[in-house]
Amino acid sequence: MPLCGFVVLGLFGKKYFSKSSGVIGSLLLLTCTLLALYTSYNYFIVEGPINGTYPTLTVFHITWLSFSNNLSIDLGILMDPISVMMLVVVTFISFMVHLFSIGYMKGEERLATYFSFLSLFTFSMLGLIISSNLFQIYIFWELVGVSSFLLIGFYFEKPAAVAASKKAFVVTRFADLGFLIGILLLGYYGDSFEFSTLIRQLTDTQSLQFTAITTASFAGVSILTWSLILIFMGGAGKSAMFPLHIWLPDAMEGPTPVSALIHAATMVVAGVFLVARLFPLFSIAETALNIVTFVGLISAFLAAVIACTQTDIKRVLAYSTMSQIGFMMFAIGSSNVGIENSLGYTASLFHLFTHAFFKSLLFLAAGAIIHIVHSNEMKDMGGLRKYMPITHLTFLIACLAIAGIPPFAGFFSKEEILLAAYHSNKIVFFIALITSGLTAFYMFRLYFSIFWNKQKELHHFHHEGTWTMKLPLVLLATCSVLVGFIPFGKYISFNNKVAASHFDPIFSIAPVTIAVAGILIALWIYKNESNKAKQLAVSFGSIYRAAYHKFYVDELYLFITEKIIFNLVGRPAAWIDKNIVDGMMNGIANSTQNISFLIRKVQSGKIQHYLLYFFAGIISMLVVFIYLWK
Repeated sequence: MPLCGFVVLGLFGKKYFSKSSGVIGSLLLLTCTLLALYTSYNYFIVEGPINGTYPTLTVFHITWLSFSNNLSIDLGILMDPISVMMLVVVTFISFMVHLFSIGYMKGEERLATYFSFLSLFTFSMLGLIISSNLFQIYIFWELVGVSSFLLIGFYFEKPAAVAASKKAFVVTRFADLGFLIGILLLGYYGDSFEFSTLIRQLTDTQSLQFTAITTASFAGVSILTWSLILIFMGGAGKSAMFPLHIWLPDAMEGPTPVSALIHAATMVVAGVFLVARLFPLFSIAETALNIVTFVGLISAFLAAVIACTQTDIKRVLAYSTMSQIGFMMFAIGSSNVGIENSLGYTASLFHLFTHAFFKSLLFLAAGAIIHIVHSNEMKDMGGLRKYMPITHLTFLIACLAIAGIPPFAGFFSKEEILLAAYHSNKIVFFIALITSGLTAFYMFRLYFSIFWNKQKELHHFHHEGTWTMKLPLVLLATCSVLVGFIPFGKYISFNNKVAASHFDPIFSIAPVTIAVAGILIALWIYKNESNKAKQLAVSFGSIYRAAYHKFYVDELYLFITEKIIFNLVGRPAAWIDKNIVDGMMNGIANSTQNISFLIRKVQSGKIQHYLLYFFAGIISMLVVFIYLWK
């Protein structure tokens, strides 16, 4: 249905559905959401587990391209607990974004194009999560990249939007190159691209495939580890993990609802989904799993620090997304195959589930605020609670959820992540605990700066948005309160074994205390207009400046590309191309032209000249014949 929406609105929307394209797209996504909920209900409740295990169903399968040694690229639809869960997340969040966009994008000249791009993205994301093999997931992976490129650069008349879309596309293409190489290595040694076959053959220590991929090595590291690291490279690029995160803040140049859909709840969690899909393989490759852990941990902490200094509300939320995805990554890395240590796997996917609701709510609420204030900067906001009561309440709920305050959804999933880290690695747990406190601080810094602080007067304020903008906020806020009570581990856990999914009041004292401390510090600094924030910035000095400039990672990339790659590789390559390759071609052309200029009179068109050449040839032949005769 989203694919049909893309084709119909893309080809005929501007001419026939210029005003109704939003309604058409929203109805299609509403139908998809209802079907996803029906599927989830039947899978988890009606059919339920078989012998204590939820089945993995391949409900559609065809062979597309066949190679030697039984290796082929197939197309199929795979249904298991995580794909069913992701169906609900993607369709519901996409429907909320479609509904919100009807009011937010009203009056936009290219409205039908916008909704067609949204439909293409939803189609690509749905294809990704139900793919039955690595090559199929790669196809939809690239379609998701194309969709995000189109949506980030939707305002193509803005140079910043064009630059941001190109940046996102180029960075993720580099990451996806690693992903593709990893797929080829894993498929070659595993004799299959199918997830179920790969996992079965490469986790069986007696199989020929396991022996081949673990004994073959490069630089002292097994091919299994290299394959998983390269595949994780693709996931890290799509999920904006350090150091491939530089595209995410700039991607905020797209329409705000796009940020809610792509950069909060769906596309950026594709990397987490990919690692979870291949977790049985990661769990036996300790080095690869450690890389997942520490890349996720570094990303979570650095992004949280940077978010404390940013003034653009969408960029604060972008770095918040990067930080929360980092939580999901190091949670998976904190797991292994044993049931007693597999809590991180369940906690990661639980946080993916809860995060989708409160982070999309934060982005959509930010869109409603920007829609009224006409600015992204916090300095242009303040005291908006009296103008936007619904937005204020829903934004507050989302802030409490992401800060990990009970009984909101984020509390339950984040507590499980911290608990998994505590049992796995105390250093990881300690850094994660600090990061969770920073999360509470920067989110309530944002909240107080927007809705309290100075009292801004909106002289032309009419209302805080249409019902299509307010209804998604209310629905998402309700979900942000309730979904934490779902016994997630009962439905989705490694090997379908319930590792843990419970509330531990003793363990929760420290995280909740640190979160409340972060909120109180933000309250003290930002609730009322003062110079406290500036004084603190001065006190932290170079640390604050480094965080404000995002630790100069973008500048480092520019230095590497412009000063090293362009100068040491690009300029010599350009010289060789211009002087040797082009010079050789130009030399051949000039030589041909000069020779043709010299012999042009041989074909003059005058008969007497041809007769002269004819008799000269005969005389020459006679001379040669006489010479040879003698």
